[in-house]
Amino acid sequence: QVQLVESGGGLVQPGGSLRLSCAASGFTFSTYSMSWYRQAPEKERELVAGISSTGGGTSYVDSVKGRFTISRDNAKSTVYLQINSLKPEDTAVYYCSVLHRGKVYWGQGTQVTVSS
Repeated sequence: QVQLVESGGGLVQPGGSLRLSCAASGFTFSTYSMSWYRQAPEKERELVAGISSTGGGTSYVDSVKGRFTISRDNAKSTVYLQINSLKPEDTAVYYCSVLHRGKVYWGQGTQVTVSS
């Protein structure tokens, strides 16, 4: 029932920017906090950003602070991740996630590749 669909990934050069989107359905989006995770090759999935239900509270892992911005549009049931000043180490599959009624849900992921 809960569905999350990420988009917006791609190949970009170091220093470039990208805006990821996650379209949500199957639940009352405006009442749930949302998160973005990423998983690089041979690394564990890492929580990179979170946002409260209203968008009034955000949090980030130290490695992305100042470069990544999480936001949401409750009218569109969509959460975004703006990524600036991209570094090669940002290369990963990016996933959005929600904890809904005791279960964790993930989208299919969108690939971000940073390379010159």
